[in-house]
Amino acid sequence: MANSGVMTSPLENVELFRVGPVPVTQIIVVTWGVMAVVVVFAALVRLKLRKKSPGRAQQVVEAMLNWLGEEIRGIIGRDPWPFVPLVASLFIFILASNLVAFISSFFEVVKPPTADISTTAALASVVFLAVPFYGIAMTGTLNYLKTYVRPVWIILPFNIISDLSRTLALAVRLFGNILSGEILFGVLLSLVPFFLPLPLMFLALITGTIQAYIFAVLATVYIGGAVRVVEKHETEEKTK
Repeated sequence: MANSGVMTSPLENVELFRVGPVPVTQIIVVTWGVMAVVVVFAALVRLKLRKKSPGRAQQVVEAMLNWLGEEIRGIIGRDPWPFVPLVASLFIFILASNLVAFISSFFEVVKPPTADISTTAALASVVFLAVPFYGIAMTGTLNYLKTYVRPVWIILPFNIISDLSRTLALAVRLFGNILSGEILFGVLLSLVPFFLPLPLMFLALITGTIQAYIFAVLATVYIGGAVRVVEKHETEEKTK
């Protein structure tokens, strides 16, 4: 395995420099890099959009968005396009971040942003805020808030705890899977450095894609749950 000359632990997030009192770490720099690549790619695809004879990049993006739209429709059971921008953004960013494992296999100082708990916590927080946002936007503030006290008001604290615990689980699940993969790859590559890189890179591709998909699906389930619960109670009240 090629070595950058700096041996670091998969758990270590080295501070590179400071902007005033704010430390800038390895993970932050890599995250900026991932965001820059995604934004530049999206801008290039946007500039080359064609209704007739679309390019290969446009075809790939359209196929991915249509696939995500069908997944969302299957989970929520309604028009998926209001949810596609958020879910697709999460999926693409997480996938790109996970695929940084290709680089980290050869340069130990470059680590996937999703192998840091602060990154996955931020992503889970986005989902946490998106649930009430979509719930209120599509059903109204009062109707959404009522879901926390149904069927009886005493379950209010349990519903709040449930929202917080699933957000924590969302962050820890992604972090744990990516970090464990980084540790496993590091150990195997140190033992058999000349024979494992290609199989491990393929495994990283599969694992990174699966984890991005799981995160996107769970985000959709949580958002869809808020919308469906309100609509279910509205339907029940109308039939009474």
